[in-house]
Amino acid sequence: MEAKAARAPEKLQAVRGMNDVLPDEAALWERFEDAARRVFALYGYRNLRVPIVEPTPLFVRAIGEVTDVVEKEMYTFEDKLSGESLTLRPEATAGIVRAAIEHSLCYERPQRVWLAGAMFRHERPQKGRYRQFHQFDAEALGFPGPDVDAEQMVMLARLWRDLGLADSIRLHVNSIGDAGERRAHRAALVAHFERHGSALDDDSRRRLHTNPLRILDSKNEAMREVIESAPKLLDRLGTESRAHFDGLQALLAEAGLAFEVNPRLVRGLDYYNRTVFEFVTDRLGAQGTVAGGGRYDGLFEQLGGKPTPACGFGMGIERMILLLRESGAGCAGAPLAYLVHAGTAAAPLARRVAEMLRDAGIGVVLNAGGGSFKSQMKKADASGARFALVVGDDEAASGTVGVKALREAGEQVALPAVELAPWLAAQTRPND
Repeated sequence: MEAKAARAPEKLQAVRGMNDVLPDEAALWERFEDAARRVFALYGYRNLRVPIVEPTPLFVRAIGEVTDVVEKEMYTFEDKLSGESLTLRPEATAGIVRAAIEHSLCYERPQRVWLAGAMFRHERPQKGRYRQFHQFDAEALGFPGPDVDAEQMVMLARLWRDLGLADSIRLHVNSIGDAGERRAHRAALVAHFERHGSALDDDSRRRLHTNPLRILDSKNEAMREVIESAPKLLDRLGTESRAHFDGLQALLAEAGLAFEVNPRLVRGLDYYNRTVFEFVTDRLGAQGTVAGGGRYDGLFEQLGGKPTPACGFGMGIERMILLLRESGAGCAGAPLAYLVHAGTAAAPLARRVAEMLRDAGIGVVLNAGGGSFKSQMKKADASGARFALVVGDDEAASGTVGVKALREAGEQVALPAVELAPWLAAQTRPND
């Protein structure tokens, strides 16, 4: 009786909406991340890192129990060892505030911090919106005035300039007032939308008596008229909220930063108050918000801390990468040189030359696995390197290295090994 053939193991794939970032794409991520870190440092923001997993009540209390994030999108599970309900973080601010309270971070002075990493929301995956997504967050903790709100917008505008995206991104700002002003406005909104109940979609009907402000953020074009005719919270701001918003606008104008007041801008999380803002683009279709945030002066108390004013924003990395690609941005992930070598005496010299170049800050890939000069030159060309460096037994005997340009015409030249690093440095700077 013939033995049954063993069945091949099932091919595994990434979870839907959770994407791999391959080396060619990762080079553009690195370019963006390096630019963000550099700009944030110019403004005194320092790195803070918090866990990806937090107690579920943290997000329920911070974000709001009747928000879409908490109701439908969080990855929540029970720790089988402790029985505790845990959640993969759907956003960063709640964890940052929790850490600031737990470690008395603002006890001696206010803090400017930033965080970068993965967030998780169970949404319908689409271009620019994924179930695992990545953000840069910047938070100013302990600052009450509109000056730090404006600073964060100016800081982001500097980042857009550094990335060559300033002409692609616009700033929208609004004030959603303080809690008392929002309560009064909420009653007016409910009355307005009840009068137009037949025009509301299912999501808006569900939100009507739980979170009517979120109806203003609806993208349903059929509801545009009823949303546009709704009462505006800007018309109901009290003296302090109005002064804060007027101060913000004056600071943005002083900085020469163009902005549009958008009275329908509310943001999707319950902890915001007063300033809210978004940087938007027309180049990414429905996923046009590339960065957004605002002020959340009550969140520290809400999570058990002392009253602490704060302002911050999140910036979606995937959307920024899409925008950079759409804008034609390139990335220099290839090494400057690829070193091919063959022969008994050539290998030691090749290894010494490679380390000597790296000591000088020059990127070089040293061929591994052997092969003929012809096959190695194919690998050199495929690597994207600008130069192939050639070491054979003849070069080893003379202490020289052959240099052949791979991206432009020219004859191979021989240089003494000790002169190679300054010669390459004079040709170009890698990763420009």
